[in-house]
Amino acid sequence: MSNIAKAFEGGKAFIPFITCGDPDLETTGKIVREMAANGADLIELGIPFSDPTAEGPVIQGANIRALSGGVTTDKIFDFVRELRKDVSVPLVFMTYSNVVFSYGAERFISTCQQIGIDGIILPDLPFEEKDEFLPICRQYGVDLISLIAPTSADRVAMIAKDADGFIYIVSSLGVTGERSQITTDISKLVSVIRENTDIPCAVGFGISNPEQAKNMSQFADGVIVGSAIVRKIAQHGKDSAKPVGEFVKQMKDAIR
Repeated sequence: MSNIAKAFEGGKAFIPFITCGDPDLETTGKIVREMAANGADLIELGIPFSDPTAEGPVIQGANIRALSGGVTTDKIFDFVRELRKDVSVPLVFMTYSNVVFSYGAERFISTCQQIGIDGIILPDLPFEEKDEFLPICRQYGVDLISLIAPTSADRVAMIAKDADGFIYIVSSLGVTGERSQITTDISKLVSVIRENTDIPCAVGFGISNPEQAKNMSQFADGVIVGSAIVRKIAQHGKDSAKPVGEFVKQMKDAIR
C-alpha cells in the first residue's frame, strides 16, 4: 500500500496546500507541523515556479514571495529532510513539469523517495505525456497524481484506470482561487471514476469554507484547500502557524 492510501483510511481526508518558502522556510515548517497536529491527513507542498499556469493571483503571489526570498528546489529538499524527523503524515509536492525536467527527472524523483515525499502533482502535464515521468515515478515508488477536470469528459475512465496514489478532481474551470459556489456535478465525475478504479479521489480548486468542504466530501474521499490557506499566510506572515492550524481544524471537523 502506498503511504498516500493511509491518508484516506480514517474517513474523509483533509488535504491542505501551502507554498514552500512563503514567507520563509522556517515559517513553512511551523505551519506544516500545526496542520498535521490539527487533522491534516496529507499535505501538498508547493515548489514555487516563476510561471505557475494553474494558479490564481493568491498562489501566484506566494510563488513570487517565496522565489524573491531565495527558495530553491534543493533548499526545499533539505527542508523536507528536516521535516521528516518529526512529521509522519503523507507529503506530496505540487509543482510544474519544467521544475522536474530542468532538475533532471530521475534525480528529482529519486530524491523525493530518499527524503520521504510520497507523490508529485504536475498540473501542466497532459495525460498523453505522462510517460515522460511515470516509469521513473513507479521505479522509485513515488506516486504521480493524476488530475481530472470537468472538461475531461470521455477521458475520465482512461485517466482513472492508470492512476496512482489518489485522483485530484479539479472542481471548476480556470485557475486556483476561492469561489462562492461550485457548479460542476462532482457526483457524476466520481461515479465514472469509481467504475474504473478503487483509488481514492479528492476535490480541489475553489473550496474555501467548512460548508463547501462538507458538501464536496459527500461525493469524494477527500477535500483539497489551497488559496484560502495561502491567503491567511499572506495576512499573518511569520505568525501564520496558529491561525492556519485553527482553520485546518475547522475544515477537518466539517468533513468528519
